[in-house]
Amino acid sequence: MDYDYDLFVIGAGSGGVRASRIASGFGAKVAVAEEFRVGGTCVIRGCVPKKLLVYASHFGEDFESARGYGWDVGESSFSWETLIARKDVEIDRLNGLYIKNLEAAGVEIINGRATVEGPNSVRVGDNVITAKTILVATGGWPTLPDVPGIEYAITSNEALHLDSLPESIVVVGGGYIAVEFAGIFNGMGSRVTQLYRSEQILRGFDDEIRARLHDEMIKKGIDLRTHVNITSITKTGDGLRLTLTDGSELTTKAVMYATGRAPNTRDLGLHEAGVACDEKGAIIVDAYSKTNVDNIYAVGDVTDRVALTPVAIKEGHAFALTVFGDTPTSPEHDAIPTAVFSQPPIGTVGCSESEARATYGEIEVYTSDFKPMKHTLGGSDERAFTKLIVDKATDRVVGAHMLGLDAAEIIQGIGIAVKAGLTKAQFDQTVAVHPSSAEEFVLMRNPRS
Repeated sequence: MDYDYDLFVIGAGSGGVRASRIASGFGAKVAVAEEFRVGGTCVIRGCVPKKLLVYASHFGEDFESARGYGWDVGESSFSWETLIARKDVEIDRLNGLYIKNLEAAGVEIINGRATVEGPNSVRVGDNVITAKTILVATGGWPTLPDVPGIEYAITSNEALHLDSLPESIVVVGGGYIAVEFAGIFNGMGSRVTQLYRSEQILRGFDDEIRARLHDEMIKKGIDLRTHVNITSITKTGDGLRLTLTDGSELTTKAVMYATGRAPNTRDLGLHEAGVACDEKGAIIVDAYSKTNVDNIYAVGDVTDRVALTPVAIKEGHAFALTVFGDTPTSPEHDAIPTAVFSQPPIGTVGCSESEARATYGEIEVYTSDFKPMKHTLGGSDERAFTKLIVDKATDRVVGAHMLGLDAAEIIQGIGIAVKAGLTKAQFDQTVAVHPSSAEEFVLMRNPRS
């Protein structure tokens, strides 16, 4: 049978773009449909704009620290409007670059919402298009709970486009998006309250890292409350009134929910096409990203495996190698280095301490608690913390974690070592880069008792 395309991709985010370009490089005729902007969550409304805001939010503290180094920075002021406008210019540039790269790779971009019609067909508007292989890469979307007055709340999507900086804001949630935006708004001068329904923020991360970040956020002025949630939101004359589960009330100018994301599968025609999804709506795939329907695959957040941009890219690349490169490749999901751009930031790879004990039994834990050199003259009392977790039977480092300045940059190199299965002895044999925070990872000698 002749098809219109060898590959039709639904969604031009990180995973879909990578899969499209690699498949086209193997000679496939490829089209990708996108209903909004090329680049997906990461480029348009996620990692990139968020980190630009993180950078901006640090300058207040940096100006204070500068005095300790002999700088008189004088009067300073901040314009949210200028920041958002500059951010939008950069996002436009990246969007254009993604389009240019797809076109240069020979991929046809179709503007519009695509839905699955069958194992070899999709619909875009009034047009039905056939393809030998279909790849769904539609990502995820923020979810909001069923709370009275929830229509007055925003998510991270809207937070990136606010007309002005709110004088006060309540951030609801305890995951990485919540702690990152709490730090962003706090650093820019908003009065920030963060509410989390459970016992500690960043569930799934190492417990010591979680607790230390909690303390550092409070030191920076964030009113961080656990074991509490919102029961209702009421609009008032000059803001919002929140009723909490402990019976108290809060008044605020804005409330932002970061309580989860759901796979973006609604109304895609998947059920009608027989594609199996789980109870959360995530597309169920095998080790090679194939669904239960022949010729239909899925990668990225829509599969809810590991919802990270670099993982989606790896999955998209592996899919193209498998289907079009005659090289069956299963994307690996172990020892993934991860950063949280909290303040201070977190870098982590491998097992947490509790996971390592459950997996390996007998382990050794090495830690270092210190003040980063930058803060010695800068005056900040922010501390840093590094942690290595070692399988005692093999001496292999199975987990590495850091809270502190440059943690995200440092963990990338450590991630290579953990992924390669290096031992604690090999870490110890590595010469330290001095003076640096990174050197702590090769200087910890005595396991914690």
